[in-house]
Amino acid sequence: MTIKIEYFSDVLCVWAYGGQIRVDELKRDFPAEVEIEYRFVPIFAAAHHNIQQNWQDKGGASGFNCHLKEVVNNWDHVQIDPSIWTEVAPESSTSAHLYLKAIQLLARQGVIDDTPVMEYHDRTAFEQSVWLFRDAFFAKARNIATRAVQDDITAQLQLPLDAIHALIDCGQAHAELHLDFEASQLYKVPGSPTMVLNEGRQLLYGNVGYRIIDANVRELLNNQHHGQASWC
Repeated sequence: MTIKIEYFSDVLCVWAYGGQIRVDELKRDFPAEVEIEYRFVPIFAAAHHNIQQNWQDKGGASGFNCHLKEVVNNWDHVQIDPSIWTEVAPESSTSAHLYLKAIQLLARQGVIDDTPVMEYHDRTAFEQSVWLFRDAFFAKARNIATRAVQDDITAQLQLPLDAIHALIDCGQAHAELHLDFEASQLYKVPGSPTMVLNEGRQLLYGNVGYRIIDANVRELLNNQHHGQASWC
């Protein structure tokens, strides 16, 4: 039996950055039982506007920067550059999402090998691309909204830049990203990151501990009637 999880995140979301370790552990613990479909949600599609609006009474970008540093200082598995959102502030996560959707499309088409790679910590090339985009911003303070940085990251993985650009230019990547948005609306995804299980009946949102994720997956695997209406 295979459980499908639709994983919604924004590449500029610190909680998704820190939560990657849980996704990796989920794949290791359930290599044959869990299938993850990666989707993007536009939390930082208008990053400057959102930060100004949500943090205008808390120090603006500087306040948001301090908040992120406090969050990441509680984690020992990721790092944060002190200049993000003050000196290095991407306008939008959308261009990065488009680029990554193009890579995802090429993996589905078989142009890019979609098997886990040991040197990528058993991630696929697409999964490693997502991770490197996040790490480039949070740990290295690179503006991942720009094509030059996107190409530079992707070149490290020796992925076909011309094929990626073509999928963006012809609109296919845009179409795929729009389908992600439609799915997020259908499921009423509250934010990033969100795991959607059981065809939308279960949503795990935010900084959810791994034991909770594990328990939800095991319950679905052990309950063959999980798709039926509940008694409660």
